[in-house]
Amino acid sequence: MLLRDTPVRDLMVTEVLTFRPADNVQDAMRALVLRDIDGAPVLDDDGRVVGVLSTADLIVEESRIPLPAVITLLGAVLELPSSKRRYEETLEKALGATVGEVMADDDVVTVGPDDTLETAATVMHDRDVSRLPIVDEDGVLVGLLARGDIVRAIVRDADAKGTASTTEG
Repeated sequence: MLLRDTPVRDLMVTEVLTFRPADNVQDAMRALVLRDIDGAPVLDDDGRVVGVLSTADLIVEESRIPLPAVITLLGAVLELPSSKRRYEETLEKALGATVGEVMADDDVVTVGPDDTLETAATVMHDRDVSRLPIVDEDGVLVGLLARGDIVRAIVRDADAKGTASTTEG
């Protein structure tokens, strides 16, 4: 009954990488890669969650950059100057973009620290998210719960029960 009975606060991580909407996308991307995580909450000045930045958002932003047009003429590859200039400007803008411009901010999903792991797992499944910001009653971030945290807890619980039943018999 681990999922039904355990409050999110028992499993959430409290040291969370966060971003601000004005942060530079390139810096955010670097921070995600260095921490080997695929997303982080975006907070306003009061610590409230206003969005989530994920590597998927960054990939989508990068994929919107039109590649420069080239033509092949008699075996020579020619790059059209106006196309190259547009590509360079778009690339520079994307790399100079802010987190607020690329983050997912449509209906950010959160749960509270007293909600159960069952509630959190259900929300993750229903909303197809892999991490949930945990917020207090004022909407201020207090932690983060990832899908992997729940899976690890279930496995630990199952292992503990398996060990207990084999030692009793």
